[in-house]
Amino acid sequence: MEQGKAIAVRRERVDEAAAGQRIDNYLLRICKGVPKSHVYRILRSGEVRVNGGRVAPTYRLAENDEIRIPPIRLAEKTTSGPAPAGEPLPVVFEDEALLVVDKPSGKAVHGGSGVSFGVIEQLRSQRPDARLLELAHRIDRETSGLLVIAKKRSALTALHDMMREGRVEKRYLTLVPGRWANPLQHIKEPLFKYLTAEGERRVRVSGDGKASHSIVRLVRRWSRFSLLEVELKTGRTHQIRVHLAHLGFPLCGDDKYGDFALNKSLEAEGLKRMFLHAARLSFAHPLTGEAITLTADLPAELQSFLVHLDTTEPRKHA
Repeated sequence: MEQGKAIAVRRERVDEAAAGQRIDNYLLRICKGVPKSHVYRILRSGEVRVNGGRVAPTYRLAENDEIRIPPIRLAEKTTSGPAPAGEPLPVVFEDEALLVVDKPSGKAVHGGSGVSFGVIEQLRSQRPDARLLELAHRIDRETSGLLVIAKKRSALTALHDMMREGRVEKRYLTLVPGRWANPLQHIKEPLFKYLTAEGERRVRVSGDGKASHSIVRLVRRWSRFSLLEVELKTGRTHQIRVHLAHLGFPLCGDDKYGDFALNKSLEAEGLKRMFLHAARLSFAHPLTGEAITLTADLPAELQSFLVHLDTTEPRKHA
């Protein structure tokens, strides 16, 4: 392993893009290759100064703050290269503060967990002049549809507040096996997140879990399947997948909580992915307050499977 290199004292001036970010997250971002434990050590020891004084790791930066960063040893850059640019992602909405894309299924929103590059790395590679590109929320790798990226720190902070307070309306389309009966149904089962023995993240309904709320609307129904719209009032990990599986309606194509034998037969019929699509977002613009409603059509592979159902089995009216 090659030895890293030491650098001299750095002084950074906080610009608008970084304003509002926690000092620990800021340092982790700009000090590439420095172990997380070392970043927290220099913060706790007071070696990092903001405007000449010590700050806690939770301190939120203000525009024009001056940060003193002590000499630290940086790891040598790897030769893995930049994120591959890939095909441009479909842009649904963009202004000076926000970018909303229609994410394809199979693409992670960020690198990690065995994935080298995700949507955010791809966007940063394609837009090298962008001052800031940060995920405002996340959707599962297997899920397609609307994903919001902030281009300003102020917009990111406001969006996080709005989502935490339930002021962003998110609606998804999903296909489940069986005949869903109720035109409208609220699911309020608490969800508990845990790790399997293999270290994989999973979620289950549990009394000691976090409060969760999904609103399910019946859209269409066939003899063997139902197309549902699910509105998220909370944004728990795997919420739609676990809520519906708990009620006996696992998502078609779900490789974590689904009916694996059914999934195999659906592959032969043409459905080769999880049927879950982030179809609609409604919210007030985080900076202007303007009402925004965005939609993304079902991807061709999901739409074609619904056409297949129309031609192969009787349709039941809701």
